[in-house]
Amino acid sequence: MGVSILGLAWHSLVNRRVSALLTVLAVALSVALFLGVEKARTAARAGFDQTISGTDLIVGAPSGQINLLLYSVFRLGNATSEISWPAYQRLTARDDVAWTVPISLGDSHRGFRVMGTTSAYFDHYKYGRSKPLTFSEGRAFDDIFEAVIGAQLARDLGYEIGTPMVLTHGLGTAGLSDHDNRPFRVVGILAPTGTPVDQTLHVPLEGITAMHVGWETGTRNPLADTLSESVIRSFDLTPKTVTAVFVGLVQKGTLLRTRRAINSDRQEPLLAIIPSQALAELWAVMGNAERLLLAISGFVVAVGLVSILTSLLTSLNERRREMSILRATGARPSHILFLMLAEAGGLGLAGGLIGMGLIQLIFSLTAPLLTASYGIALPGTGLSIIDGATLLTVTVAAILIGVGPALVALRRSLADGLSVKV
Repeated sequence: MGVSILGLAWHSLVNRRVSALLTVLAVALSVALFLGVEKARTAARAGFDQTISGTDLIVGAPSGQINLLLYSVFRLGNATSEISWPAYQRLTARDDVAWTVPISLGDSHRGFRVMGTTSAYFDHYKYGRSKPLTFSEGRAFDDIFEAVIGAQLARDLGYEIGTPMVLTHGLGTAGLSDHDNRPFRVVGILAPTGTPVDQTLHVPLEGITAMHVGWETGTRNPLADTLSESVIRSFDLTPKTVTAVFVGLVQKGTLLRTRRAINSDRQEPLLAIIPSQALAELWAVMGNAERLLLAISGFVVAVGLVSILTSLLTSLNERRREMSILRATGARPSHILFLMLAEAGGLGLAGGLIGMGLIQLIFSLTAPLLTASYGIALPGTGLSIIDGATLLTVTVAAILIGVGPALVALRRSLADGLSVKV
């Protein structure tokens, strides 16, 4: 009898296909919104958390640890000030420091960030679960006018090994601020990482200094064009400042003590942050917004479920004869209840499945665009436990919502006869 009741439920929904489809659509959209918010939240956290690993400290000028993390690792925002080269040298000379990687930010190339650094960057920078940077083509730079580019930059601009590039002073658009008298040449292309590294153009720190010869006032001095490359190379190209420094320690156990010592440096104000703690603070700041979004999407799911209740209740008057005939042909009260609950559960299940499929389609289309635009991968957006839990919850909730209309239908079927006029 259970199979035949399910068949009746299916035919009943098909007979009311317009209202049933609208109900399923409402549930699907609400489920898609809920799953979208949850998956985007967890995927964004995972993507941010995997952007840097193996770096014990990030040191920069005092500007707040979230700001330092955002501009040094994610290339979001700008540094309000920099640290001096002597401060960097003192940091490197510490006995508890195993390695350092200085970085210099502030210039760009066709909308992509330029980062000055040393070859140690390619040895020590890790992402994900301590994955090292690898080259898909070429090698690391070993000359002041050589550059290594990220995978996304190479793909978007169509660059390859040997391509010449003109960098732009600051983050503005190209034009009068171009360093066209100091071109760079691509010698390496990094393998994709799903991090901001893919969108970064890496050049030597000395290259940053060399291309800014004649720009000491912030604007281009025409006399700088009279200096040949050989003359530029003869200058002391050691940078005066760097934007930030990635630090690896000899022993992890000295992390807090080293950070405290750096932050209390009396010769120059410095800020040393632990990347994981800075990320935790960032999520704490965003926590209220995340909870608000989840609450809103939860209410939307509730509204979608109410549409099932509305659909069932509005159809009861039209189905009084149907229920009476079922009773007259031997259907038991439990069959009537099962029929109504099956319809409610079917609407919830169908809406949940369509909602799951819809959000998977949306993420499959938008995730590459988000990675290309912001350099942050969105891992974990495929099917997961949260999808199954949401589908089960929506289906069970739909069945529970159907209890009310089922009891009303049962009571009417007991009172009505075949003579009911509809």
